[in-house]
Amino acid sequence: MESGGFLKNSQIIVLGVCIAVATIVSSVILSGGFLKVMKFTRENINVTGSATKEIKSDYIVWKATFSRREPDMAAAYKKIKEDLEKAKQYLVSKGVNEKEVIISQITTTTIYKKNEKGNDTNDIQGYRLFQGIEIRSNDVDKIDRVSRESTELIDQGVEFESDAPQYFYTKIDQLKIEMLALATANAKERAQSMVRAAGNKIGLMRSARMGVFQITPVTSTDVSDYGENDTTSLDKKVMAVVSVSFAIE
Repeated sequence: MESGGFLKNSQIIVLGVCIAVATIVSSVILSGGFLKVMKFTRENINVTGSATKEIKSDYIVWKATFSRREPDMAAAYKKIKEDLEKAKQYLVSKGVNEKEVIISQITTTTIYKKNEKGNDTNDIQGYRLFQGIEIRSNDVDKIDRVSRESTELIDQGVEFESDAPQYFYTKIDQLKIEMLALATANAKERAQSMVRAAGNKIGLMRSARMGVFQITPVTSTDVSDYGENDTTSLDKKVMAVVSVSFAIE
């Protein structure tokens, strides 16, 4: 009986030791895993990458107006119609496709006589009529040239006023994808350069966030938090910025 009880107690002690050892080993394994997770979570580097590229506008919008001032409205309408024909003939002679010319409606302003104090009276002095034309075209160079030469219409007796053209780039979505890839690659290069000095290397990219994407004149150094989309320049500069986080191994 005593021998059986001793054997039973020994088995209990051995079992307890095994459980204790297993508990310690499990704790060590779990602790090691936890430390690795904490290391993966904490050790990272945040960098900003950027990329720039020069582009040329591939679409142009040009607007201009002409006007007539006459004491009689009928005479004013007749003259402005004549001016419209001159403008259309001029544009066609410069190689502009007539289908690209958009003609706006005529607007009329009544001009009143002034009194001795410079205030308007109820007496009509005449009428000023305005009409506009607009050209939208992919032939940027041609329309740009015509916009600069169009004041030649003044020599034909047309009161012609040319606005500054607006220049656009129509492949923005495709360009964004390209520029963001370049900016991300630049961020990776910066991160590698920084951690290499400490004897480490970067691991997986953990997060990325798009920053400023802007289009400015080539010579501009402006940077806006909201981005810019320049329409005043034929030749433009595109800049994309991204913020990226990498793991450190």
